[in-house]
Amino acid sequence: MPLQPAPETEPAGSARTSPVGRLAATVERLRREVRTAQAEAEGRALIELAKGILVERLGCGPAQAARQLAELTEQARVTPLEFAVEVINQAARDRMSEVTDAFLAATAGAPDQADESAAVRLRAAESGALAAGDTQAVADSLLQHALRPLGAVGVAIWAAGSDGSLTLAGSAGFPQGEAARWRYVPPDVATVARRGLTERSGQWLPSLSESGLPTIGRLLHPDGARVALPAGAGGRIHGVLEIAWPRPEEEPQPPQVVRQMEALAELCAHTLETYPLLHGTSYEPRGVPDAQELSDLADGLHDPALVLVPHLDGAGQLVDFRIQHVNSRFLDPAGRPRAVVGGALLLEAYPMAASESDLFQRVERVYATGEPFRAQRMNLTALVDQVPLAAVADISISRHGSSVLLIWRIEDETARLASLLQHAQRLGRIGGFEENLLTGEITWNGQLFSLYGRPPSSAPVALEELPAHAHSDDAVTIRRFLRTLLHHRRPASAAFRLQRPDRVTRHIRVVAEPVLDTDGRLFVVRGAYQDISAQHWTEVALAATRDQLAHSEQQSDERNRLALQLQHAIMPPAQAPLHVPDLQVAVRYRPAEAEQLVGGDWYDTVVLPSGLVLLCVGDVAGHGIEAATSMVVLRNALRGLAVTGAGPAQLLSWLNIVAHHLTGAVTATAVCALYDGDSRTLRWARAGHLPPVLVRDSEATALPVLKGLLLGAVPEAVYEETEVQLALGDTLLMYTDGLIERRDRSVEESLSHLLATARSAPSTLDQQLDRLLTYSRSDTDDDTCIVGIRVA
Repeated sequence: MPLQPAPETEPAGSARTSPVGRLAATVERLRREVRTAQAEAEGRALIELAKGILVERLGCGPAQAARQLAELTEQARVTPLEFAVEVINQAARDRMSEVTDAFLAATAGAPDQADESAAVRLRAAESGALAAGDTQAVADSLLQHALRPLGAVGVAIWAAGSDGSLTLAGSAGFPQGEAARWRYVPPDVATVARRGLTERSGQWLPSLSESGLPTIGRLLHPDGARVALPAGAGGRIHGVLEIAWPRPEEEPQPPQVVRQMEALAELCAHTLETYPLLHGTSYEPRGVPDAQELSDLADGLHDPALVLVPHLDGAGQLVDFRIQHVNSRFLDPAGRPRAVVGGALLLEAYPMAASESDLFQRVERVYATGEPFRAQRMNLTALVDQVPLAAVADISISRHGSSVLLIWRIEDETARLASLLQHAQRLGRIGGFEENLLTGEITWNGQLFSLYGRPPSSAPVALEELPAHAHSDDAVTIRRFLRTLLHHRRPASAAFRLQRPDRVTRHIRVVAEPVLDTDGRLFVVRGAYQDISAQHWTEVALAATRDQLAHSEQQSDERNRLALQLQHAIMPPAQAPLHVPDLQVAVRYRPAEAEQLVGGDWYDTVVLPSGLVLLCVGDVAGHGIEAATSMVVLRNALRGLAVTGAGPAQLLSWLNIVAHHLTGAVTATAVCALYDGDSRTLRWARAGHLPPVLVRDSEATALPVLKGLLLGAVPEAVYEETEVQLALGDTLLMYTDGLIERRDRSVEESLSHLLATARSAPSTLDQQLDRLLTYSRSDTDDDTCIVGIRVA
């Protein structure tokens, strides 16, 4: 018979003669006999089924049907089992027959299909599943007869729970320990089987390693292909059929093989429906819950509810749901009576549910998987006389047996607006009131009691009693408010301090309007109180901040004015000419444009007792009065130290001590030079300052940069000194960084522009310094000092 396994070879050599070898051979022989007996039993079941079909079709007895089957088999030149399967397919014309026909048409003439036809394998698998006592036996039959010939090595049948969990109902091809570890998968755990449950077309994975999803047998075949198909029938999904291959599948499965596996998944669905899981190990037939009990449950709910039952077509496919029952609280969005909606199909009563809100898809999904669905503010649309009528509702869908309970709570627009108003009043700390002046009846909302600090059970406060609850200083304001409102009958508002019973004072604004009757008489006053305490104290704090800021600005202006006066007193923009034989000396000082940026730039030119000329410029870090006073200290200290006859390097070393210890640890840059008119030599040193510029024969160059740390950075510092020989007509320029510094240029680029400007020397030294200030590209608004000498 085609289902019988091929004979296997016995162990050879000494292994056959050993006791262990003989025992292994005996076990293997018994296994082959068991498999042969199972195949023969399944084959006999199919042959007996074919005999029964012939008895019904030919109207003959069992013996005559057996003879007829043998004759037809001999004429067709096929095995009895293959002919029996053909008779069954012709008589059934079911899903299995369609899959078999498609598979045979696609593989006609293929030599690799000659060993065992798809029809025999599928019918054998179906026969084994129907004869099996539990789902485990179904899994064994599917793997042996239908899936192993396709190259599969494992199969798992998962039962889906109503909470979204998965239970391993049966498996084949996996070790028992592995199946025990995967006995139960909790809800919302991502696995291959769960993907197959949530996707309509199933999950097709060419390689398990690429997906990264855990599943049964992953360690055994980490790179193998996997297929997980939903096992459903009649629109309801009962579980998942998962199939494992040992190796990756680079090419997709042929359509006929896909249909074959879908048919097996449908067979698993019928098995799970007939033999549901009970207590984790055994199975018993599943009873259908009484739909009347669900209708009685819906009648006891306080929300509108519908009981839906599946509506299948002739092929057993789910096409719609019939509204079997509506409870007494049901409210149709279109206002139709319950008798019109009850008994109708869901898509007939609410055709827009299939597209706009996905309501039908939600119901279909809940019925298929058993997982409940809940949503808030979902759109519902009904068509009445081709006019869409929309509503917003909270939705709850759950499956009970073979029925679906749909609960919706249509949102009341008036109640929603009232709730929004209530929240707005609470957030804005607003309380409303209405006072009937004819009857004396006063109505407060809950927020107003909270503003007054009174319990809701207390009596509201009338408008005429308002002065007694306010601060005495606000009595005039409240009387003016009441006179405008009650006497002049015009809307009015007032702000006052409310004295609450808990001795807390709140700042309140009251707004009210009069309501007149048809005769023009005042009979009702409506209004609102608002707690503006937070706004009041914010305004108070803001006013105090403004006063403090104005005071700080005044102090800052005064400090800047004093610093500017001090700076101008010591260093005027143009100093009186310094008379030195054969030497022209000129200085320029340009203060910062903004007074708050008054800085510490300084210069000095003086003839020493020795006849040498002291030339220096410097820049104290920072701005304001502190920078100006530090500048005065350094400038005067350098003048005093220069009379000692020390050189520029020693003078800067002493000045560094002054900056570090005697002026509050300020930092500054400086360049110091001594000019000897007899030899026309210039000795100079620098402390972190830009080097001087020498202009000779229409060429301007910066002197070499000497080593020298800025003043005040360290307690003691040593500075490098050098000597420059000047010639007749040479011009030397010393300046601070305010002349060249730019935010968008490097110091090297700015210095290059200065050298280009200094090359074209005017006839006088004063004109040259003015030209440097005029064409300066500095954009830092810093003050600037320039000292220039020209050998005459």
